[in-house]
Amino acid sequence: MLEKILDFSKIWLQEHGLTILAILVGTFLIQKFLGAFLEHLIRQAIKPDHFLNKEAEKKREDTLIRVSYNATKILIWIVVLMMLLSEVGINIGPLIAAAGVAGLALGFGAQYIIRDVISGLFIILENQYRVGDVISSDGTSGLVEDISLRMTTLRDLDGNVHYVPHGEMAKLSNLSKDYARVNLNLGIPYDTNLEKVISVINKIGKDLAEDPKWKEFITKAPQFLRVDDFADSAIIIKILGETAPIKQWEVTGELRKRIKITFDREGIELPFPQMVIHQSKS
Repeated sequence: MLEKILDFSKIWLQEHGLTILAILVGTFLIQKFLGAFLEHLIRQAIKPDHFLNKEAEKKREDTLIRVSYNATKILIWIVVLMMLLSEVGINIGPLIAAAGVAGLALGFGAQYIIRDVISGLFIILENQYRVGDVISSDGTSGLVEDISLRMTTLRDLDGNVHYVPHGEMAKLSNLSKDYARVNLNLGIPYDTNLEKVISVINKIGKDLAEDPKWKEFITKAPQFLRVDDFADSAIIIKILGETAPIKQWEVTGELRKRIKITFDREGIELPFPQMVIHQSKS
């Protein structure tokens, strides 16, 4: 009995084993070179957009490469699975027919998945955001680490990872597309010389934009824009500038630091809440 099993195994391996091995080896080789092939193909096929800088263009291409690679890899393994089943003697015709019927039945229950995939296609085709961008959707914000056809993976500032299905993104904001802005409101006391403050702030912004460490991140120096409001304890002024994508928070932080240091040196006070009490004479 054992000899018959061994003989059968030997014959089966001779007839099918090498074919199965060749299919698997071929699949791994195709998968290995697939990434490089798709990268070359997409980078050659995508025409440069004159509205995007080189970094933004690279993000767009990297996103398309990643999504295309994942989708193609899934298709390859489906074909390989069919080939393996056919090689071991399983008739795949009924399986394909059953899969079609099951797919029709599951389609009614998988409408949310279909919605996510269709939304994902539009996000990718319309270049709404890319891997490496910072986005905000329904209160969830973070750096885009990955995009698939069904969902986007975000990592927030605390390091938490959020998986957001595309179909649930009712409203989406891209915080880092093309350029970003320094948008800072600053309060100064009412008794401060406003013209002096404006002059000091404009000089701080100009010096920051010319600093070798920061100038590559700043496309327009932060400058005084207007008096924005008369608050209870301060005059609110607005400072506006433009930066490279994702650099607005770093530049704004450095600007705040320089404003505090310069204001201390120039004798300009920053306001704090005050309450004036009038005592009536009895």
